[in-house]
Amino acid sequence: MGYDPTFLGPQVPLPVPAQTVRELPATHFTVLLDPVRRLAAATAVNVDGVTLLDVPRDDDWYLDPRVDADEQAGPALYARNDLDRGHLVRRRDPVWGEPGVAAQANRDTFAYPNAAPQASGFNQSRELWLGLEDHVLEHARAQRLRLSVLTGPVLAGDDPVYRGIGLPRRFWKVAAWALDGGRRLAAAAFVLDQTPLLPATELAARTHAAALADEPPPLGPFRTFQVPVADVADLTGLDLGPLVAADVLGVTAAQALPWRELHALPEVELGT
Repeated sequence: MGYDPTFLGPQVPLPVPAQTVRELPATHFTVLLDPVRRLAAATAVNVDGVTLLDVPRDDDWYLDPRVDADEQAGPALYARNDLDRGHLVRRRDPVWGEPGVAAQANRDTFAYPNAAPQASGFNQSRELWLGLEDHVLEHARAQRLRLSVLTGPVLAGDDPVYRGIGLPRRFWKVAAWALDGGRRLAAAAFVLDQTPLLPATELAARTHAAALADEPPPLGPFRTFQVPVADVADLTGLDLGPLVAADVLGVTAAQALPWRELHALPEVELGT
């Protein structure tokens, strides 16, 4: 039950948030819920690409009974608007192993702490974001097709508030895998940005109009970037343990690399 830090061989611990969180283990993954923001600070999932199963999707979202309803963003946030319940742990990632276990993992991903509000509509950039784990799994084929994937929203202090919930404008993902027969760790980090690309005055006007109409603040088109793992740690305040040193970009403390916007999966840098 829950995320296994030893799944790859080399240790990949759960992220360590600066704030107090509720640790919610599920089948093959764990959610670290920020009860103040009512959204996950981070999630971590083990993915076994060899034994992944195809389980039907039911979209039966539910409040996690282990935490109070007022500590998790529930159905009221998503009612009567075009916000998507964005899976943080991707639905298919923990769905592996024996059929009964895989079916339970599928159900577990529909707990509200594993959701975060995202702009609706599957444009090309969003499909790119959803395909990143598959792309890294293919790269790791010689290493038993195993991944550990950490994902979450960037919980910024100036996120626009809607129905009492700050709507994240950025999301992050760090995928880790083993190399050299499990003797060495590799990691790659990505950021999804849905910040509106609008002048400040127009953004303020649209935000005000949305508030008067009880509509979500404007969100921008999905843009996906490959970034240094260290930048994710800086953005989120999370301790990502050995993943910073395992970055395939080879970033050191003395370097500052620009974020690279991705338009297609072949543009992803995964090292050797």
